[in-house]
Amino acid sequence: MDLEKLLNSVEGRKLLELARLEESVSGEVDLSRAKEINVTRETYMEAQSRSMTLSELLETGEYDPSEVSSPLDAFERQLAAHDIRVGGKKPITVELFYQGAPALLPEFMMREIRRGQRMRPELGKLIASSNVISSSRYTPFYINVTPQESKLSLRPIGDAAEIPTLTVAEQLHSITVPDYGITLKTSYKALKHRTTAQFKVLLWYVGFRLQADKMALVVDTIINGDGNDNPATVINTAVSGSFTYDDLITLWNEFFPFEMNTILCHKEMIKTILTMEEFKDPMAGFRFQKSGDLVSPLGSGLVRCDDVPSDSAIGLDNRFAIEEVVSQPLMVEYDKVIEQKLEEAVISESVAYAKVIKEAALVLDTVWS
Repeated sequence: MDLEKLLNSVEGRKLLELARLEESVSGEVDLSRAKEINVTRETYMEAQSRSMTLSELLETGEYDPSEVSSPLDAFERQLAAHDIRVGGKKPITVELFYQGAPALLPEFMMREIRRGQRMRPELGKLIASSNVISSSRYTPFYINVTPQESKLSLRPIGDAAEIPTLTVAEQLHSITVPDYGITLKTSYKALKHRTTAQFKVLLWYVGFRLQADKMALVVDTIINGDGNDNPATVINTAVSGSFTYDDLITLWNEFFPFEMNTILCHKEMIKTILTMEEFKDPMAGFRFQKSGDLVSPLGSGLVRCDDVPSDSAIGLDNRFAIEEVVSQPLMVEYDKVIEQKLEEAVISESVAYAKVIKEAALVLDTVWS
């Protein structure tokens, strides 16, 4: 989607209005220390060598750490020190941003892309934890309970029965943490007269799409496993081609001792669930019409992801099912943004997903033979 089409769409106009409504901070802010700092390409290199973002580096003691009560963080003070207005009633143009402080633009872009990612909070409902590692390879845990037919439980030491053992080791196969990203390719001419409020909309959209792509990776890991022979167990509906409330109960019942607190499914499956007689509760309909929040079948949060097969539904206990592994956090090619005026810049992140407890995610198949 190009910038013009995005800005003219319903979603684009809503985001643009949100950007325009951002108010500038009122009151006096001490910018004396911020004005002494000269952010350059080398500053980004220092931040990268210390595994930090520029915003994090600026908050360190040798730069411009924020006071507890400060209304602006260190990067926002850099923008203010260069009179870069990115919100409020009179945001400046991208051209004026380049003229005033081109070295600040890559960090501005990354912060707004992250903000766009937060506009798609569903990913956080699917993962148990997110961990940053220092390698492009990661070996998940292997967790096993013995004896298999026994539930893990406390036993008196004097009991003659075998005491269950929880064995934690490493999986046989490590997983690769690949690079994912997009190339933002545009002309400076297309952007220079746009306001930073308009540019924000494009950056938010980039972050929004990146999160959607990550959800697809989670779905693939749940269904097919992470390469350690651990695909999700598949449960069939009572009748092939049919999905009823009884089938949903069956899925829920198979989770014990886990809790099916999330159901992830395609839009067609969501439609089927929402139109079940059991969920045609007037109050549930009222809540959906008022807030847009989907009903919660059996206490489970309903999350739409069209990368789930249309004839399946994924149930998971999001506290134990999936972990996110990041070897390189979100990054914008700062040198190209600074030197080439956004002709082409790669926005990338190295991320993978792994199973924690296989039994904490199940797949319900409605079409089978």
